[in-house]
Amino acid sequence: MSTSVRAEHIGSFLRPVELLEARNQPHADPERVRALEDAHIKRVISRQKELGFQVFTDGETRRRNFMSNFIEAVAGFDLADATPRSWFSELDILPAKANGHVKIGHEDAKLSRVPGVVTAKLQRTRRLTGHELSFLLQHSPGAIKMTLPSVTQFPAISFKRGVTDRVYKDHSELLWAIVDLMKAELAQLSREGVNYIQIDAPRYSYYIDPKWREWIRKEMQVEPNDLLDESIRADNAVLDAARRPGVTLGMHLCRGNNRSHWYAEGGYDAIADKLFGGIKVDRFLLEYDDERSGTFAPLRFVPTGKTVVLGLISSKRPQLENGDALMRRIQQAATYVPLERLALSPQCGFASTMEGNLLTEEEQWAKMRLVMETAHRVWG
Repeated sequence: MSTSVRAEHIGSFLRPVELLEARNQPHADPERVRALEDAHIKRVISRQKELGFQVFTDGETRRRNFMSNFIEAVAGFDLADATPRSWFSELDILPAKANGHVKIGHEDAKLSRVPGVVTAKLQRTRRLTGHELSFLLQHSPGAIKMTLPSVTQFPAISFKRGVTDRVYKDHSELLWAIVDLMKAELAQLSREGVNYIQIDAPRYSYYIDPKWREWIRKEMQVEPNDLLDESIRADNAVLDAARRPGVTLGMHLCRGNNRSHWYAEGGYDAIADKLFGGIKVDRFLLEYDDERSGTFAPLRFVPTGKTVVLGLISSKRPQLENGDALMRRIQQAATYVPLERLALSPQCGFASTMEGNLLTEEEQWAKMRLVMETAHRVWG
C-alpha cells in the first residue's frame, strides 16, 4: 500500500447539517447523535467506494475536530480554558473588522481560542479511537486509514505558563508524557487490523514561517531548531510503536485548516532535510495547493523508498481545479521525486473541525472525483 495507492484523501469530510444541529442541542440525545453518525459514515464510505478509492476513513465524523479524540479520552485538560491563536482568511469573503476579524496587511486575521489547557497529570480514561474503529472495520469494503494528531500538537496549544508548569515543568516534559499515551494507542491499532495510520502534524509549519519561529523563541522559550529535533524524535517514538508488516505509516503536514482559514505560510525548505530525512514514515502527505506552500524543490530531500502525496487540490475553496493544470504540476514535482513515488490528494481534510470548510458536499465530492480522475490519467 505504501507505494501502490495513487489517489487518497486526508481523512475528514463535511458533516450534514442535521448531525451538527443534533450535537449542538442543549441536551443532545446521544443515541440519536450516534444513529446520525452511523448513517453518515455509511454514506461517506459508499461515496469513497463509488469513486474508486482503495483506502477508507469514516470522515472523522464522530469527532469535534481532528484532535478531539485525544482530548476527550484523556483526563487532565481544562476545556474551559484556552490559548489564543491568529488565523488568516483563505477566502475573500470575511469583512475586515467584522465578526471578530481585524485587517493585517492584505490578509484577514481572526483571533480565536484553542480549548484544552493541561491542568493536571494526563491519564487515559478510554481508548482514543475505540468508539470509531469497530464500526469502520465492520462497514469498510477495503483497507482503512485511521488518523490521529501528532504529539507535537499539544505542547504548543495546551501548555499555559502559571498553570501547566505546576504539573509539567516545561513543554518538553508535557510532550513526552503525551508520547507515552499515544504510543499505546498506535501499538493497539496496528494489532487490530488498521492498514494505514496517518499522523496529522500542523505544528511543523511553525518552523517554516518566521512569525511562528519567533513565537517559539518567545513563548516556548526554546530555539526552533532544537524543538524541531525533539519533535522529530517524539513523533518517531510514537510511529515506532505502530511499525509492523502490512501497516503503512504516513504524516500529513498542514498549515492550518479551520473553516477555510490558515495560520502559517512558507515552503518546506527550512525543514526539508531534517524532516523528510528524519521522520520514519512511508508516505508524506504535503500541502501544495497554492503559493503559500512554496516550490517542489525541497522534495529532493525525500529519501528513496518514501512516497510523496501531493496535496494539489484545495479543500478550502469551492472552485474546482483544472485537470490539465494538475497534470503539469505533477510532472513538475516528478523532476525531484520519480513519478512512481508520487500520489495525489486534496491538500487537507474538508472538515478539520466539525463545522467544516466553506464549500458544499457536492463541491467536496467533485474535488474527490477530480483526485481519482487525475490519478487515472497520470498513473493509469
